Parts: sequence; C-alpha cells; structure tokens
Amino acid sequence: MPTGISQKKGYSARMNAIPHACLIIIGNEILSGRTRDTNLGWLAEQLNSSGVRMYEARVIPDVEEIIIATVNACRARFDYVFTTGGIGPTHDDITSAAIAKAFGVPLILHPEAKRLLQQHYTAGDLNEARLKMAYIPEGASLIANPVSSAPGFQIGNVFVMAGVPRIMQAMFDDIRPRLRGGSQTHTVTLHTNLAEGTYAARLSEIQTAFPDIEIGSYPHFRQGRVSASLVARGTDIAQLAQVEERLDEMIAELGGRRLSDSDIA
Repeated sequence: MPTGISQKKGYSARMNAIPHACLIIIGNEILSGRTRDTNLGWLAEQLNSSGVRMYEARVIPDVEEIIIATVNACRARFDYVFTTGGIGPTHDDITSAAIAKAFGVPLILHPEAKRLLQQHYTAGDLNEARLKMAYIPEGASLIANPVSSAPGFQIGNVFVMAGVPRIMQAMFDDIRPRLRGGSQTHTVTLHTNLAEGTYAARLSEIQTAFPDIEIGSYPHFRQGRVSASLVARGTDIAQLAQVEERLDEMIAELGGRRLSDSDIA
C-alpha cells in the first residue's frame, strides 16, 4: 500500500480532505494501568502541525492475533497507522513479528539494523536478546533511533515505533518528512457560563451552517458553578472567524457571557 494519501471507503469528501491517522498502542502494561500512555497526546499534536489528523486510537494487548487483526483493519482504513510498544528485546516484544505476519512477509535480520546495534553496544554485549531488535519485516525501511540505536520501521503506511516516549519522539523526527499532509487544523475555543441545555439547539444550527468546521461542546462543573467550553476546529481560518462571531452572538443573545481562561481554571 502506498505511503501517500489514499481515499478510504466510508469517509465523506469532507473527512478525506485531510489525511487521517490511527495510533495503535500495544502493551499489556498500558491495559493493566501500570504504565500511563503519554504518546497519544504528543503524537496527535505533532501530526496536526504536519497537516495530518489523529482520527482514532486503539489500545491492545501483546497478543499476536490481535495485533495482526488490528494492524490489517487500520491500515486498510486510514492513510497512516502508527504503533507504539513491543519492539524491545524481551519475550513479550512481539510487535515486529506480528506485523510481518500481517503483511505476509518474513521477519529477517536487517543488515543495517544489525550494524547500528553493533556500533551501539560494546563487544560481547550484543547478545541474542538485543539482536532480536534488528529483525525487521522484509521490505520495510528503517526509522532512525538516535537515543538507543535500535530502529523502528515503516512498511506500507504503517510506522512502528518504540513505546518509551523519549525514543518515540526521537523516531518521529525521522518520520515527519515522509508524511504527506493537508492543511493544518486550527482551533478556536470560547468559554461560557451557560449550561449546555441552554444553547444546544442554537449550536446545532451553527454547525449546520458551517459543515466544514467541527464544533464541540464540553461542560464543566467547578466550585458549584456550571460552565462550558465551545471548541471549533477547521482548516479555513476565515470560516473559523465567522464561527467564533456566531458563537459570541449566541452566548450574548441567550443571556450568557464569554469567560476568560482564568475563569474556568
């Protein structure tokens, strides 16, 4: 499957205007609660700045058949798929082998990956467990890892990265130039003292009038006071400005007021 933008079945023309991505977080430690994932938020921000939208995220265990099924489902549906976790030296690091099976290719000892590990480790320290990190699906290209040398890899539209945030972030620096993005998504946020039920109908009218702008409502209840954040996202700055004006008018006409960030902190 080519790395560039593709048209996915089931998406409207609106949703296909920007490349869409999915993150697959792999690891029993995430599902058990022992480790908290911080990669999703960071990666979503970085993708947005590259003109790619994070559209979905899945958290799955270190189970081969689940990894295979999830990767195959996501790579058929999304323009880009990113995975984190499961490419280390231990017995439960099975991501690389599972993805090779998902693509129907053998897992091979990659000469360049092996060379990188040989350079990183002193003589005698590159044991069989560490050498496992040099096995890559045949036909994949490497993703540089300047932190600990063990590379990630790209095969088709799937980018396989480490789960350790510092290493994942360093790997993404190598991935970024490979991504073909659309227009960057911009965000406008308004806070109001109105309750959602007060403005729900009017908000629906504004959304209908601006179908290319995504508008969300997020209620708050702090110190006994009701408030809400209205968030508009889109690529057209002029339309966003119009939406912001309409939201301001709505708040005023319904007897509310626009709050500052400090009012809801």
